[in-house]
Amino acid sequence: MSRTLTLSLGLSLLVAASNLAQESSPPAPKPGPEHAKLKKMEGTWDAVVIEQDGKKTKGVMTYKMECGGLWLCSDFKGEHMAQPFYGKGFDSYDPASKRYVGTWVDSYLTSPLNFEGTYDEKTKTLTSNGQCNGPDGKPMKMKMVTKMIDDDHETFEMFMIGPDGKEQKGATIEYARRK
Repeated sequence: MSRTLTLSLGLSLLVAASNLAQESSPPAPKPGPEHAKLKKMEGTWDAVVIEQDGKKTKGVMTYKMECGGLWLCSDFKGEHMAQPFYGKGFDSYDPASKRYVGTWVDSYLTSPLNFEGTYDEKTKTLTSNGQCNGPDGKPMKMKMVTKMIDDDHETFEMFMIGPDGKEQKGATIEYARRK
């Protein structure tokens, strides 16, 4: 009998603690208008990558909103310097900092590129700054500029920022949504 009473009392305490934890937990975040802007990018996009030397290669970017509509997940497949190139990204909006945030990893990086930025509604341009380890293992600062030309076209430019603060243009990618 005492074993049943102990088990019943233990279960009652567990249920009460669970209810208390649920009552004191903040509600899960909901996607806002900035997430809706990211959602507009869902789909498959053909890419033309223009390298520093002017050489052009092709690629494909696929975007999909995940994690309850809070994160735009990207998957890129293409070529870079005559080698297969793969990349994955996660982009969102952080209402606390009022900034777009993201992480990018690819087949040329051994540490993630973490970045944050702002969107200019007037120019339809997202400008982000971030940092990752470069090929030499030392921290490398980056700047990314994405211009939304229309719902089906965008241009992405990447810049490396030297220790002197000067920008060196890397690749430009022109995207066109597949129909």
